[in-house]
Parts: sequence; C-alpha cells; structure tokens
Amino acid sequence: MSRRKALHFRVFLSLIAVLGVAIGISLPSSTSRAEYGDIIMNREAEKSEMPPVVFPHWFHRIRFKCKVCHPDVFVMRAGANEVSMIKIIKGEYCGKCHNGRIAWAPLYCDRCHSGKSEFTAPQVPEFNPP
Repeated sequence: MSRRKALHFRVFLSLIAVLGVAIGISLPSSTSRAEYGDIIMNREAEKSEMPPVVFPHWFHRIRFKCKVCHPDVFVMRAGANEVSMIKIIKGEYCGKCHNGRIAWAPLYCDRCHSGKSEFTAPQVPEFNPP
C-alpha cells in the first residue's frame, strides 16, 4: 500500500472513530422510555420507591401468541393482576418464563425497572374483553 493510501486509510479510520464517539455521546441514557405498545407498571414499584417497570408488550407479542400469557398468566383487565417481585420469584406472572431457564431470571432490577419515575402514562379506557 502506498504512503498516500495508508494516510487516507488512517484519516478514514479516524473519522469513523470520531463519528462513533459522537453517536455514542448523543444516544439517550440507559433509562428507557416507553415506546408504542409498552405497558408501564408502576403500582407496586412506586410503593417500593423503585422506577416503574416498562414492559415491552409488542416485543413479546411479535414472538409469542397471545394465548401464551392470556388469560392463564395475565388476566386481560386493567388492574386485575397483582404483580409483585415475590410472586415473580415464586414463578407467577413474569416469573413463568423469567426463571433463569426459559428466559433470564429477575436478578437485575434495572432490566425491568427502567422507566423514569416522573413518567406518567396517558390514561386509557379499561380493556375488558367479553
């Protein structure tokens, strides 16, 4: 490789590195915000002074059929599921799958409790299927 090509290559790599750092700095912090289809669960989290749980419903929905979770694991009615960490650890609710065998175990709080505590979800009508 000629010196000129080597110089151009080093300049190119330097620009890529600078661009990568700039993108990394501009990305949002690790605290996630809800996206379309996410469910914010804050009832128990707020009582325990934890950040709200941001449940990526559509992330799960595109991978599994509704009947995997509904109605046996989660009742499809707002406020009907008394989810708590003790119940999850005992294998109820999220713990049916998040048990360390099927999916990651609930050992790292920030994987679920990732919402900003000042976030308030818009109020939506209660969903009560027939």
